[in-house]
Amino acid sequence: MSTDYAERASRLPGAVVWTKGADRTGGGAGAPVLPDGCMDLLWTEGRLLVAGPDTRAFRPGPGLRGPWAGVRFRPGAAPSLLGVPASELRDRRVDLADLRPDGEVRRLTERIDAAPDPAAALEQLALRLAAAAQPEDPLVRAVAGALAAGRSVAATAEVVGLGVRQLHRRSLAAFGYGPKTLARILRLQRALGLARSGVPLAETAARTGYADQAHLAREVRELAGQSVTSLLVS
Repeated sequence: MSTDYAERASRLPGAVVWTKGADRTGGGAGAPVLPDGCMDLLWTEGRLLVAGPDTRAFRPGPGLRGPWAGVRFRPGAAPSLLGVPASELRDRRVDLADLRPDGEVRRLTERIDAAPDPAAALEQLALRLAAAAQPEDPLVRAVAGALAAGRSVAATAEVVGLGVRQLHRRSLAAFGYGPKTLARILRLQRALGLARSGVPLAETAARTGYADQAHLAREVRELAGQSVTSLLVS
């Protein structure tokens, strides 16, 4: 499988543009994509797709070998651009033509296919979608920021001035799942970032709010589908 993955900051605030070469082995599923609270606009030759928010690791099948370009939106940003609640796309990959007029998507796909830099052309599409969309709800950003900082669901609801039930409803639309699930996913990403930087697992668990290293290991197994040690060496 190709390992030539690269990413850069997008001109769209908070987004990331990434590229990945084709899997030329002809083998089975590719490397798992871990939950991160985000949604992506994807291009592969002849197709534009949207990756919804994941609750578990997604393993690309052999029919999705690429090459790929993607724009990864920060948590909560994509629904206003796409005009669909995130919960409708949870754990799904759907063609953009399922969300927007088929003729429009066909023209966009042909344009990106023909571009000398498909990733840059895809980013330009994301910028146009953002320019045409309603402004991002600052409350959504505040929720994501509070949960990413490790605040509890109750504390987050208090910070943004919502009841816990209201927060849950707003989170479903913006992030695809409730704030408790988003908090677990964001905590997992924080922990993996620390562990990959060389912080020992026991210290990583303590610094990111897990009860202990065993608790961290269970969360990795549940959300990523593999052990923490195998994940860190992959």
